Amino acid sequence: MTMTGQKTRPTGLVAIDREMARQHADAIASYEGAAEMAGKAASSLKKKGKLLLLGMGGSHAVNRAVEPLYRALGVDAIALPLSEQLGQPLSLEGRTVFVTSQSGESAEVVRWFNETGGGTTETFGLTLESSSFLAKAAPSVVGAGGTELAFAATRSLTVTFALHLAILAALGESPSAALAVLKSPQDIDIAPALSALATVETVVTSGRRLQGVAEALALGLTELSRRPCFSLEGGQLRHGPMEMLGPNIGVVLFRGRDNTAGLVTAMIVSAVETGAPTVVFDTSGEEPVAGAVTLRFEPATGLAAIFAMLPVAQRLMIAFAEARIDNAGTPVRSTKITRSE
Repeated sequence: MTMTGQKTRPTGLVAIDREMARQHADAIASYEGAAEMAGKAASSLKKKGKLLLLGMGGSHAVNRAVEPLYRALGVDAIALPLSEQLGQPLSLEGRTVFVTSQSGESAEVVRWFNETGGGTTETFGLTLESSSFLAKAAPSVVGAGGTELAFAATRSLTVTFALHLAILAALGESPSAALAVLKSPQDIDIAPALSALATVETVVTSGRRLQGVAEALALGLTELSRRPCFSLEGGQLRHGPMEMLGPNIGVVLFRGRDNTAGLVTAMIVSAVETGAPTVVFDTSGEEPVAGAVTLRFEPATGLAAIFAMLPVAQRLMIAFAEARIDNAGTPVRSTKITRSE
């Protein structure tokens, strides 16, 4: 435990702090070191034109976040949980496959390779551990810094996004805006957002093009606070689940500088009208909505928006959990590497 003023900081959060402190440097190193294998993965995508992204937990959230980025470059991309692919598989014919696992040792990863032999010669791994099962089973784009040790994904998400940045750059996307954010992150005060969520029982997160980031935050909130926080894509939130909103339910929305910003704005207005405490992570450049707490970043889209928002969202989820339980960051029902199904 670490003493911070009058309060002892939980050991699990101290471990997460260490991971987060190095995530920007590791992400930049990951991007710089990934060029050769990223180029091979990009060549496969250029040849096939179709991409299946497989992962679990935080890795699946990353996959969901980059789906629209590959689609914008003409790649027919779809992200599925690896557990779903094992139970009701999508055909791999004509597809490049990316299997993502920060540890490279998850139970589903091991079983999928054992049962399919890797599925296709166009299968690539994305991992943080060069000596892992995944890295040995498939040509892999490997992030810098080694396996993430703390519970709840933070550094592993940022590093994996940097690996995708290398692949997207090899496909022709300019990496300059995203790299600029990694090199000079904005310092955003989360106190107003934390105050807005102080009395809520749970949180629902939502986005449109940034839905994958919303899903990553909901997962981290649930893991650390042990509250049933969850995520719904903006359109899905509209279709009935609005009934749950009210003063006891927090809403966190992600609005980027893209053609879905107007839809997110409409949801902000609707969430505020329900009386739900509403927090907005905003790189849209649009005006804030009255009644919502808006964390404003420099206008950005794509991975630049993700790199700007993600570390601040991580700080919010950590503070949210620390305010609610004594040993936040120390799992009681889970392990860092899930080795059983």
